[in-house]
Amino acid sequence: MALKVVIVGAGIVGTACAFHAASAGLDVTVVDRAPTGAGTTSRGEGNVLLSDKEPGPELVLARLSRTLWDEAGRELGAASLGLEPKGGLVVASDARGLAALGEFALRQQAAGVRAEPVDRVRDLEPHLAPGIPGGVHYPQDAQVEPVVAAVALLRAAVRRGARVHRGEVTGAVTGGAGRVTGVRTSAGAVLPADAVVNAAGTWGGEVGRRLGAPVAVHPRRGFVLVTEPLPPMVRHKVYSADYVAAVASRDAGLETSCVVEGTRGGTLLIGASRERVGFDSTMSTAVVAELAARACRLFPFLRDVHLLRAYRGFRPYCPDHLPVVGPDPRAPGVVHACGHEGAGIGLAPGTGALVTAHLLGRPWHGADPAAHTGLLPGRFLRSGGGSG
Repeated sequence: MALKVVIVGAGIVGTACAFHAASAGLDVTVVDRAPTGAGTTSRGEGNVLLSDKEPGPELVLARLSRTLWDEAGRELGAASLGLEPKGGLVVASDARGLAALGEFALRQQAAGVRAEPVDRVRDLEPHLAPGIPGGVHYPQDAQVEPVVAAVALLRAAVRRGARVHRGEVTGAVTGGAGRVTGVRTSAGAVLPADAVVNAAGTWGGEVGRRLGAPVAVHPRRGFVLVTEPLPPMVRHKVYSADYVAAVASRDAGLETSCVVEGTRGGTLLIGASRERVGFDSTMSTAVVAELAARACRLFPFLRDVHLLRAYRGFRPYCPDHLPVVGPDPRAPGVVHACGHEGAGIGLAPGTGALVTAHLLGRPWHGADPAAHTGLLPGRFLRSGGGSG
């Protein structure tokens, strides 16, 4: 009989876990209180990035995920995922920033990332502001349409036998030695399971608590601006070098950097901001104005472009900026797959493969096992930060 797996969360990470687990022949049920991709997934830009990651466990997972996105594109159709291998361009504002960016790129190259220094950045992006001293081109960077991709992955999982249950997980069912043997939902259902995967995104900390295995996952609010549709003006995902520092910052206050990229529909997406304000979804005109000003400095033509809207969402933030992926030693039967912050869409396939490998008792898809160790939930227990 196939292993019964309940996956809590139908965002991009949960659906990727369902896709890989169902493809491996496991008996999969996905449970969520909302429609597929309705949470953080619907508030993302669809980034599939290697360019913003330091060498280490996250970059290993990102490289695996990048390969698996291509595999999923070949199997399901790239259009069904909105997969676009556009590449990324990181630009520096001055000579000092360019030197730091070059050093960062060298470390990434040593870890297997294609990173190509560029002196004449306007050869790649003609509409950039003049005077930019250089940058680094990352041809492996890509983009997907987040909700479209989540729906496609879940549909493929269902074709392989997975089921979808609508409801909120309210608690765990436990058996001998405290092992989690299922979940209870707000719909009054009890879903039996040999393993429960916590892929609840921003709510991963709360779902972990309900399963008896709290993890340090917190919301980090971010805004994205959307322009009117335009002719093709921005060819790559383009961002300033300070974006990497903003992603890695532990500061609870506002962090902003400039990120601009086009979509297949012609609109431009402009970000990025990060701040820890709980689940406060208040619209901040000051943040919107700052993001718009930064984008106009990078691409001056934007001064004459209209904004259609600004949206905001919450990234699932962990204090060390690494996702929590793997079995929880406090609650046998619980496997975490959350805390990816703004990288969840890019890291989803690798996370799904890693979770499935654990459920099957197999090595992690040929990757260095030491890299997986850095993602395990036990790291919080060692540091005393299990519940955040």
